Order: sequence, then C-alpha cells, then structure tokens
Amino acid sequence: MVEPLSSQFSCKQTYLNSATAGLACEASVEAMRTDLSRWADGQLDPIEYDHVVNRCRELFASLVGASSDEVSIANQAATSIGLLAASLPSGARVLAVEEDFTSVLFPLMAQQSRGVEVTLVPFDELVESVSPEFDWVVCSIVQSSNGKVADLAGLSAAAKAADCRILLDGTQSVGWMPVDRHHWDVLVCGAYKWLLSPRGTAFMAIKPDLMDDVTPINANWYAGESPWDSIYGSPLRLATSARRFDISPAWINWVGTLPALELIASLGVDSIHRHNVGLGNDFCQRLGLPPSNSAIVSLSGIEDTQGLKDAGIAASIRGGSLRLSFHLYNGEKDVDAVVSAIT
Repeated sequence: MVEPLSSQFSCKQTYLNSATAGLACEASVEAMRTDLSRWADGQLDPIEYDHVVNRCRELFASLVGASSDEVSIANQAATSIGLLAASLPSGARVLAVEEDFTSVLFPLMAQQSRGVEVTLVPFDELVESVSPEFDWVVCSIVQSSNGKVADLAGLSAAAKAADCRILLDGTQSVGWMPVDRHHWDVLVCGAYKWLLSPRGTAFMAIKPDLMDDVTPINANWYAGESPWDSIYGSPLRLATSARRFDISPAWINWVGTLPALELIASLGVDSIHRHNVGLGNDFCQRLGLPPSNSAIVSLSGIEDTQGLKDAGIAASIRGGSLRLSFHLYNGEKDVDAVVSAIT
C-alpha cells in the first residue's frame, strides 16, 4: 500500500471526497503560484507551455496504455464525448447505462434529433445487452454514484464478438485503477478527480483507425500540425495525430496538472489501486458490508453530510446515499475517523 503522503498535501481535514474533486498536491500549488507571478510580471512565454502540455499528454498516455500520438487534450470529458457523438452517422446505434453520469449520456442523447439511437440499460445488464444491433457501447469504467466497477474484460469480449466499438469514461478510475488498452477504442478522462489536477484539464485517447472517422469540430490553431505556424489563414492544416482534436489549452491549469501526473506516475497506479481498494474494503468490513473492491464506497441510510462535516470529514451524497472515496493521501486513521462518525 501507498503510505499516506501528508507532507505533499496541505489539507488538514479527513478528506474522503476525491470522487468530487481530488486534492491539489503542494507541487501543483507551487507551480501555479510561480506561474501566476510570472503572469503578473509580464514574463510569460506562451511557447514554453507546449512542453508542459505535451509532457502531460505523454504521462496520461502511459497511464492508459496509449501512445502520445493517440492522445488529445480537452477541458472536460464531455467535450470529447460530444466530439465523437457529433461524428456518429444518422442511424448509429449506441448502448449505454441508464444511471450513468449525465456528461457521458447527454452528448449522445443530444444527437438523437438527427437520428442517432441511444438505448439505455441498467449497469448490471450492460455486458449481456451488447449485440450486433449496436455500433457503440458507452459507459463509465467506475460509476460515479456508487463506485461500481464495470466488467471491462467481459464488456470487451462481448463488444468484439458483436463488432461493436467501446467508448469508456475514465474520469472516476484513471489514477487509481489500471486500464488495459485492449478494453477501449476511445477513452476520455477529466483530470480533476483522481488525477489531482485543476478543474479544466482533460484527455481523450483514440485508436488510430478511428481518427479519420471523427470530425474535428473544435479545430483551432493549437490543433495544427505545427501550432505556431497555424495561427493565421488557410489552408486547413491539422495534425495527423490525435492532436488534431486538441482544444487550445488553459495554460495555468496545465501547469498545475503536470506535477500531479508526475506524482501519480512516480507512485504507480498498481500501488495506488491496492492502497485505495484496501482502504475501501477495510471500511466495508468494519461495517459488516461486502467488499466494494473499489476506491468509492456507497452507504445507504445517510442522506446528508452535516454530521461528518461537524467531525471534520469531507464526503458527499450521491443517489441518496453517502459516497466515500479513498485515495493516496488517505490512511487507516481516515477509516477510523469515518467509522467513528457514523456508528
């Protein structure tokens, strides 16, 4: 297990709310402070941010088994899902999870008016519902509301047998859960939760054989093959890699993202996974519940967090239940604290 990294985080309360927003590590805060000072002093050089963005791209690629040429940057996961949804032909058939996060569902459902068909099924019936009648199957790897983990091996096998493509949202999983590149055709991820980044940085990984099927509707100067040579005039000259789907980066947010990704990479996702799931399962065991085998635990019967707030514990209510999320800065003392607060 990962030792809680109290020296790298300044939060003093028991923070069990990473599924809402991850904590900023001190390295990210310091990097952003320095950048703010440079901005105030008129010392920013926009070209220098290219290295920051591309290093973030490389680190994310390494976390999900992709190459950096397969990764584009965005501001939120929904931006990239919308990009794919807008490229689906009329009549395309999509299978998705009825209780999934709306930023996964809404970009797809918004295309129904032009003939894209979206069929919703319960999470536990997703794998068995995959069939050749669908072109795409879409789901979050980990459900935001309750921490349930998708059967990615089963989903991948079913989709391949049905000749169906897979779009996964890794916003609630990448950073603590290993991801196999064989389980996705497109993977999107907001970085502000388990990747501990400022809100406003996100990624999409896409298999090369799909790139030409997706229209880069957000095309801009930064999506050019050579961005600093793509700032004026025609012709259209987009990158041949997944960078063609890049949106123009919000610079300071990426400055804060880089140290966070470096921290995750240095610890290793396998180690973080064992640590987080270990804490979640320990919590479940102490309450006499079956193991969640997830970093997110949902507990029914608690409909507000005021009592936890009074005890100095940050958590959230989702789907009418208490949602606790355990990450690399948590330890056994946090399990002790929340068990004491609710029993």
